[in-house]
Amino acid sequence: MDWNRIEGNWKQLRGKVKEQWGKLTDDDLDEIDGNRDQLEGKIQERYGIARDRIRQDIDDWYNRQTW
Repeated sequence: MDWNRIEGNWKQLRGKVKEQWGKLTDDDLDEIDGNRDQLEGKIQERYGIARDRIRQDIDDWYNRQTW
């Protein structure tokens, strides 16, 4: 997976991230700024999901994106 695509297109993808993880706030998304580790941490904080599960969920989400 090439996470650089996400980082480079973060402003465009924020809406899709928020659709998937609606508990993330705009401030969270500003702070994350495309950083995967921070995204994982914020999802864990907001949803209380295990880190391994979050990684899989993010991978699944990433693979569903159309480029």
